[in-house]
Amino acid sequence: MNTHPEWDSFAPISRWDRLQYHLLRRISPGERVSESCAFEGRSKLRTQLGEERYRALVACETVVDFGCGGGEHSIELAQAGVKRVIGLEIRQHLIDQAREAAARAGVSKSCEFAPSTSELCDAVVSMDSFEHFDDPAAILKIMHGLLRPRGRVFVCFGYMWYHPLGGHLFSVFPWAHLVFSETALCAWRRHLRDDGATRFREVEGGLNQITIGQFERLVAASPLELQSLECTPIRKFRPLHNRLTREFTTSVVRATLYKP
Repeated sequence: MNTHPEWDSFAPISRWDRLQYHLLRRISPGERVSESCAFEGRSKLRTQLGEERYRALVACETVVDFGCGGGEHSIELAQAGVKRVIGLEIRQHLIDQAREAAARAGVSKSCEFAPSTSELCDAVVSMDSFEHFDDPAAILKIMHGLLRPRGRVFVCFGYMWYHPLGGHLFSVFPWAHLVFSETALCAWRRHLRDDGATRFREVEGGLNQITIGQFERLVAASPLELQSLECTPIRKFRPLHNRLTREFTTSVVRATLYKP
């Protein structure tokens, strides 16, 4: 009888991984409690993109919300005046959730939700998604193919991999995802999420360990051009934030890309 089912599906486990796992179980036997929503009463889309990008986005006729999740931002764009919003999401239960939310909000005629589209758009918006894409280089090419000439991509994402909480669920304390092994963390996670994931990339939604530098290199190698990139510092680390420390002190990355 297997007395440690959390190790099922893993490759041979080292003693060091087992020791880390037991230490994680002692430090955090349950899921880390989420902090209260920082955007309560405010538009996260508007706040995170910034006023200039937000105004440019809502002035478009057709927008693709890439990685739309439950449709919150798609619905907001439709309510703000965008004539057609196409929310793309690969998880069917979130597509269903988004359609129901759009119906309740009275914008079903303006919003479409699907796993893919061949329709061209004026702009693509990607919120809190780039750290989750399994192949972000391929995603940039797809975004390029969705845009009309001179169309733009508005990107906002965080936390990056070296952010104190860049491990997302795996961040049982700041930078824990850099301290403990991937094997130990995934085994610990099995007590919270029973989906069989043995790698960061296999968790629901994915976690690709992207850094700011990697994002810049991916954009440079893509068919899109970088118009602007902003690294917003973590408030308490603002005095320490610079080009050398940005991987560890940046809260959110904002970027605007365009199709030549």
